[in-house]
Amino acid sequence: MCTLNEALDELETVDNSTKNKVENELVSVGTAAIPSLVDKLQVVRGIKRGVVAMTLIRLGDASVEYLNKAAKNNKDFQWVAQYLIREIEGTEEAA
Repeated sequence: MCTLNEALDELETVDNSTKNKVENELVSVGTAAIPSLVDKLQVVRGIKRGVVAMTLIRLGDASVEYLNKAAKNNKDFQWVAQYLIREIEGTEEAA
């Protein structure tokens, strides 16, 4: 597994297969990646942001604490964090 930055750099010129591969790699790292993913989510844009957001959703409840903490410290990030938390909670209820 490459670093988070290397994985996200793969998304520069991406097809759906590569996007899915990167997302699956990030999910496979597990909850240890959550703090870094939340940090990245606040600065990346475009497809990178989408992949990071989906990874956090797939990692589930473990992401909520870090999203809440980031939202407290970054008012501009609050709506993103709240949206992802709603998605996570909706996903958990559906499972």
